[in-house]
Amino acid sequence: MSRVYLSPPHIGEKEQEYVREAFSSNWIAPLGPHVDAFEQEIAAYVGTAGAAALSSGTAALHLALKLVGVSRGDSVFCSSLTFVASANPILYEGAAPVFIDSEPDSWNMSPLALERAFLQAEKNGKLPKAVVVVNLYGQSADYDAILALCDSYQVPVIEDAAESLGATYQGKASGTLGKFGIFSFNGNKIITTSGGGMLVSDDTEALEKARFWATQARDQAPHYQHSETGYNYRLSNILAGVGRGQLQVLEDRVNARRQVFERYNKALGEIEGIRFMPEAEYGRSTRWLTTLTIDPDITGVSASEILNKLTSDSIEARPVWKPLHLQPLFKESSYYSHLEENSVSERLFQTGICIPSGSSLSESDQNRVIDHILSVVKYAVR
Repeated sequence: MSRVYLSPPHIGEKEQEYVREAFSSNWIAPLGPHVDAFEQEIAAYVGTAGAAALSSGTAALHLALKLVGVSRGDSVFCSSLTFVASANPILYEGAAPVFIDSEPDSWNMSPLALERAFLQAEKNGKLPKAVVVVNLYGQSADYDAILALCDSYQVPVIEDAAESLGATYQGKASGTLGKFGIFSFNGNKIITTSGGGMLVSDDTEALEKARFWATQARDQAPHYQHSETGYNYRLSNILAGVGRGQLQVLEDRVNARRQVFERYNKALGEIEGIRFMPEAEYGRSTRWLTTLTIDPDITGVSASEILNKLTSDSIEARPVWKPLHLQPLFKESSYYSHLEENSVSERLFQTGICIPSGSSLSESDQNRVIDHILSVVKYAVR
């Protein structure tokens, strides 16, 4: 049987047209007209004053942290249930991450845990320099509650929207709620440039500073002169061409993934002990990945057993993110759970799986996934 991938790239014809244009014009350097146009088009899509195209979402997050002044010895609050790239840039600047649990209604940052973290930080006399809020699996966090807390302490929010381009929060585009927003165009994201990212903000002066840092911080001089540390973080004109073509079909990709979710939900959603990641009432999730939890006490089967069954038939599936506070890299970091005796992210990691969700997923391949899950659950129930 052919392999069914979790979230493969979905490329069309327009991307190839833009790439051919880059080659024919000889604009293959890490700057060019496609880069400029891609920045303008992303900013227009999400509704920010500007955008800076970069080599990855990680690079965008790193520069956002520098722009808000994070430096050695500072602390930064960060969602725990996420990929390590959400926290690695904190370490790049010599700061210490403090991890915040999820809340059960959206799986995103818990305002209750965040409030306790702020109260403790205030008591210790050292507030964080920033709060990195991750929009998990295509859904925005609850920004009204989060921003109210952060604003009361005058701490800026950086919105890690790497997984949520196309999502909304109360009518606003994901990535536009905080001081800075970041997107990823990695190969598995809802649209891709192969590898790439974007920093968005209404602060256009800060974005210019980000572009300066991202091009090796070269001073305005006829010779190569550098007064600050810079980075090789700019996106290539070729990859920006791919991104421009992908952006034109973003809404189609969102709709396709939401349809994939609906088919899964129809087939599996009524089974006792299986629960899909909820969609919060405050906005639209892209359903970048369809994720669900398995209650072994009810279904008689564990999440790992289902993963093993899918893997044995060449179906790619994954556990949900291992919380960062459980990672060996961050074993010394502080962590604030949703409730003092209730760690939501740990429970989700123990029971949650991500199943194939690509916008090009055929119904026949999706039925393979469904049939395998049903076979394991029904066997266990017997």
